[in-house]
Amino acid sequence: MEAEKWGRRIRAYRKLKGYTQESFSKKLGVSVSILGEIERGNRLPGDDLLKRIASSLNISLDDLTPEEK
Repeated sequence: MEAEKWGRRIRAYRKLKGYTQESFSKKLGVSVSILGEIERGNRLPGDDLLKRIASSLNISLDDLTPEEK
């Protein structure tokens, strides 16, 4: 469940910034399949990758963090 929340937010910000999965995965240095797994909620990104994602999207890690209910 937690991975799905992260994945949805990462996908939304990626699309908002105009990246395709392919171009964004290249920028992050990960495969398209790994990015796809993260965005679908099948894989939870590690702390280092989360920092790279936020930095690449020019947003803070707090912006990327799913809200607690």
